Amino acid sequence: MTPTGLIDVHAHFVTDSYVTAARSAGIEHPDGMPGWPSWSVEQHLDLMERSGIDKSYLSISSPGVHFGDDDAARSLAREVNEFGARVRAERPQRFGHFASLPLPDVESSLAEAAHALDVLGADGVTVESNHHGVYLGDPRFEPLWEDLDRRAAVVFVHPTSPPHADELSLGRPRPMLEFLFDTARTASDLLLRGVLARYPRIRWVLTHGGGVLPLVADRMDMFGAVMGGGPEGGPHSALKHFGRLWYDMAGTPFPRQIPALDAAFGTERLLYGSDYCWTPAEGALAQVASVDSAAQPSSTDTWRDLTTRNARRLFAG
Repeated sequence: MTPTGLIDVHAHFVTDSYVTAARSAGIEHPDGMPGWPSWSVEQHLDLMERSGIDKSYLSISSPGVHFGDDDAARSLAREVNEFGARVRAERPQRFGHFASLPLPDVESSLAEAAHALDVLGADGVTVESNHHGVYLGDPRFEPLWEDLDRRAAVVFVHPTSPPHADELSLGRPRPMLEFLFDTARTASDLLLRGVLARYPRIRWVLTHGGGVLPLVADRMDMFGAVMGGGPEGGPHSALKHFGRLWYDMAGTPFPRQIPALDAAFGTERLLYGSDYCWTPAEGALAQVASVDSAAQPSSTDTWRDLTTRNARRLFAG
């Protein structure tokens, strides 16, 4: 049988002008990484052919588009979003696009979300786990979530370096450990400040199997029961709230990450993610091989079948 083609919700692009803008802002080693990756449509299509990926949803990764200046961030967001929209329009069967927002500038982000979703036809928006230290549950972001909830938008949450990252990371690249913690940190902020309850129509996608979230959800419920301060907006536990989010399997899904996610939240909203081009092509191919060689979810279902079916449900609304 021909393997099911994967739908990759966690795929990245960079442009020369984007990298130039980041370097001009002093970002030579983004998130403690050695440098910037290269990317082209042709390179990406080659990786897709080699790994059996039918469609990739492209986004800008950390450190996003806001390097400290609101006006520059607004212009850079528009530039990369128009580029991503062109790639999508030229090959709609192969590429989708999540638009970047110039957060923490909320007013400009509302305008850019409207342009991207209504004019450019983006498939959703991408935000970072924190924006210059402002986490996603912060009340300043409330107008944006209200608008995106009205639209029932897909919101792809990509991790980034936490505040004081140099001290926390001990000189190691932040994607190794800190990204996984920051995903859980911002998810807990969304939960405990009541954002998930107030805006249930937003289709949140968390990366890397939710990071450490499957390991701490029970602990959050325990603290809520013993000390108070549980989730706002209703009686549901952290496990139930987080079980309504979507998760991709970028990184090291097997043999441990996805079984832990399954035990906590199930796999009904599990998606495939490659993290290419920040994960080099050979790393992405090795990850796909691990997915294909892992114990499959059932005798009649593969991880390819399950994640592709879930992705179609996600984008069908």
